[in-house]
Amino acid sequence: MGLRKTPIFILYQWIIAFPILFAITILVALVTIILSPLFPNSKLSYYPARWWGRVICKICFVRVKITGLEHLKPKQSYIFVLNHQSIFDIFVVYGWLPYIFKWLIKIELRKIPLVGIACESAGHIFINRRNPITTKHSIEKAEMQLKNGVSLVVFPEGTRTYTGEMGKFKRGAFQIASDLSLPIVPVTLRGSFERLHRNTIDVTPGTIEMQIHQPIEINQVVSVTSSVLMNVTWNVIHSSL
Repeated sequence: MGLRKTPIFILYQWIIAFPILFAITILVALVTIILSPLFPNSKLSYYPARWWGRVICKICFVRVKITGLEHLKPKQSYIFVLNHQSIFDIFVVYGWLPYIFKWLIKIELRKIPLVGIACESAGHIFINRRNPITTKHSIEKAEMQLKNGVSLVVFPEGTRTYTGEMGKFKRGAFQIASDLSLPIVPVTLRGSFERLHRNTIDVTPGTIEMQIHQPIEINQVVSVTSSVLMNVTWNVIHSSL
């Protein structure tokens, strides 16, 4: 019998873990709303979200193992491209990716109370995929911020998996990489789907692995289209699942 099936852990989730999660999410959102305009793109304004990601994993008994950081240069801006298995992906990226970054996220998340405002204050980029004009403007806004080590994090599937299998990628991140000649960093997340399936709040304690692959240097593949780049990145991530 797994830990999540025991009455003790189920009670722990509802009585201790979820109330703490809810409280610190409100606290971190408020602090981010205050700090981000005062200290934009600084470690100080990003620290609360990183602490938030690590605390949530800890109280849910989720361990995180990260490999491949040696492939990255500290002051380089990157386009981080990840598969999307569950909401824990967000906690892991915030907690363990040691970069100041912007999310490229769907506009619907802007409606989440406080969290949406905090994301906007931090400069994350909302995409309205139903409106090509606003999507173009959002991508242009993202491109303006990607300098001096500020990076972009994208789940190009656009949404979490229902089955654990990787979906098709959308083109936006790869177009930005081509426009700015920024390296794409494929990142494989393993174990996140097993920790929390979509449309449930039944957490299964365990380990999530984040594997950072060798960056794909755009200036070395200038003649390659964004479609080919997208397929290459998909294959690198999928091969490590």
